[in-house]
Amino acid sequence: MATTAGAPPTAMDEKARRTRDLLASFYNTDPAAAGAVPASPARPSPAASSVSPLESINSASFNPDVYMDVLVQQSNLEGLLQGHVKMAAEIKNLDTDLQMLVYENYNKFISATDTIKRMKTNIVGMETNMEQLLGKITSVQSRSDTVNTSLFNKRENIEKLHRTRNLLRKVQFIYDLPTRLNKCIKAEAYADAVKFFTGAKPIFEAYGDSSFQDCKKASEEAMDIVIQHLQAKLYSDSEPIEARAEAVVLLKQLNFPVDNLKSSLLEKLEDCLLNFQNKPTNASIGDISKTFRAYLIIFPDSERRLIELAHALFTNRYETVRETLKERIPSTDLLAILRGLWEDATAIDEVIPEAALPAFSLETTRDIIKQHIATAFLHLQTEISDVLVRTHSTSNEKLEESQLQTAMEKSKIKVSQGCIDLLQEFHHLIDGDTELIVKLKDLIIDWVQEGFQDFFQKLDGHFHLLSGRSKSFSQESNSVDSVQIDKIPTVLVLMLAQLCVFIEQTTIPKVTEDLAASFSGGGARSYEYGPPFVPGEICRLYRSSGEKFLHHYINMKTQKISKLLNKRFSTPVWIKHKEPREVNMFVDLLLLEFNGVVSEVKQILPGLIRRHRHSDSTGSTTSSRSNPMREDMLNRSNTTRTRSQFLENHLAKLFEQKMEIFTKVEYTQESVISAVLKLCLKSLQEFVRLQTFNRSGFQQIQLDMEFLKSSLKEFIDDEAAISFLLKEVNNAAHERCLDPIPLEAPILDKLINAKLAKIKEQGPNV
Repeated sequence: MATTAGAPPTAMDEKARRTRDLLASFYNTDPAAAGAVPASPARPSPAASSVSPLESINSASFNPDVYMDVLVQQSNLEGLLQGHVKMAAEIKNLDTDLQMLVYENYNKFISATDTIKRMKTNIVGMETNMEQLLGKITSVQSRSDTVNTSLFNKRENIEKLHRTRNLLRKVQFIYDLPTRLNKCIKAEAYADAVKFFTGAKPIFEAYGDSSFQDCKKASEEAMDIVIQHLQAKLYSDSEPIEARAEAVVLLKQLNFPVDNLKSSLLEKLEDCLLNFQNKPTNASIGDISKTFRAYLIIFPDSERRLIELAHALFTNRYETVRETLKERIPSTDLLAILRGLWEDATAIDEVIPEAALPAFSLETTRDIIKQHIATAFLHLQTEISDVLVRTHSTSNEKLEESQLQTAMEKSKIKVSQGCIDLLQEFHHLIDGDTELIVKLKDLIIDWVQEGFQDFFQKLDGHFHLLSGRSKSFSQESNSVDSVQIDKIPTVLVLMLAQLCVFIEQTTIPKVTEDLAASFSGGGARSYEYGPPFVPGEICRLYRSSGEKFLHHYINMKTQKISKLLNKRFSTPVWIKHKEPREVNMFVDLLLLEFNGVVSEVKQILPGLIRRHRHSDSTGSTTSSRSNPMREDMLNRSNTTRTRSQFLENHLAKLFEQKMEIFTKVEYTQESVISAVLKLCLKSLQEFVRLQTFNRSGFQQIQLDMEFLKSSLKEFIDDEAAISFLLKEVNNAAHERCLDPIPLEAPILDKLINAKLAKIKEQGPNV
């Protein structure tokens, strides 16, 4: 026998099927009606025949004999015992379920029985009551028919009299119409007059030529007066726009042609808008809004022209705002103006939404705020430039000791405080939750950050313009146009260098901090352009510019002094020079120029931060401090020995350790003064090498250099470098001298002491 182990499960689970069978057996119904398709015992269906006898125990075609035969054939004794135990348990479960089913439904059966009993009790006697009600309804209907029949003739008469009364009222209204119209004219109640006349107009059209001819004529004469008054009101400039609109509407109701009035009225509207633009206090935007609404009612086909007028009105008003931006105005005032224009545009948009005034206003406001931010940065740049230019204009005069320092502090304050003030001004533009600010807040944040980036870059370019040099100027280049040197004050270049340091170290960090605190966010700018404000880039820019300005200042000062030295050495004939009697005048000029450099540097640059000591130089201190010329003076009479000593000095110089003369220039008084002085002495050495000296000329150079050695100690502390450079000048003169015999030490000291005494007698005026 084939097994059915692989057969699909039934549609219901075992418990549901068992409950269904219990209910069917309890109510004595066919169990196949609630389950699967029934199968006849006599003629089983193909589906039933395909079911195994062991599985058909719950079906209607169950055959116990076949079931037992199959069970005995397929099972052993142990399987039969297990089947017995299982079947006994199922029988017990079925009995329990059947008992619970009866208990659960017992109360429902009792309740249903009681309800049926009450229904039988209540229905008793209802048929008698219904018969009585039907009799009463029949009686009422009979009496109602009797009343209607008796009152029919009277009702017909009443309705006829009512129609006659209404007709008499209309006739009376027609006869009284001229009088009513005249009263309306006196009371200026033109709307009532038009209402009365249009109400009587159908009667006049029907009977005006016969029965009511006089009334019609009198009424038309009165309406002619009404039309004249309405026309006068329409053309009167003193009348409010609502009254004029009402007049046009009334004229239209009277079929008066008003289309020819459109052009003149629109021209009057244009003049009204022009007056509102010039004198906005004479009218409010509410009046303008009402005017537009009235014109749309009067002339529905004039919408396009009204849109043009609205755009022209707001375009002119925004242009007026743009004109005010040429003069710097507070952000609060500008925002109040723009907010008012935005509200006006919104009010007009409620009347003419097709004009799209809010979108136009938003776009224009965005451009104006962007222009305002750019103008504010431009004004700040101009103010900073004015402070520097005032220093430029007074630099040719003799300045007091503290004037340069004061000008430097003013410049720093103007840059720092100016940026802070701008941040506070711009903060007003995003401070609020109005619709306009919410729409533009991210853009304003980006514009402010972009503005600071562009401002610092343009300010750097302006600094280069004030210094008289292009940004492509090479730091290593020492050549500057002599015309520029004469025109550009050197002190201005030094101020620009120090101002660049201040901006890099103080202003940019402060601006970056304030931007992060008050202007964070943004994001309207496209990411492909990068962040709007890059402080690192600006710091590098000003660090580079500061170094360039500092070298530019040193080069300008050096070349100015070099001109004096060149003139001094190219004018005399050194080969015919007379015996030296005092320190040369060019030394005084050189020291005077150095004093000017020191005065400028001390007022602008900070104090000594790093001082050059002898240990800072990499050369031999013994060689730099030694003075072989003094040893030669002791053997002046022996020319051969002198020349031998000269050769020895040159040989010693070849084996000396090289001294570092030109170090990196720093933003300190000592570093700048030292750089200028070293370059000037190096130039002096080159000028000496271009000349040929006799003995007296060489001795004059020796005397001047020895005096400078003691005088230049006041300016810098790097005595080793100064001694080395002065020694190089002496050596250059020694090389270019035909008879290099130096002055004796006593004579040299005597001349130097005489010069110092002379300076002391002249006092501070020298």
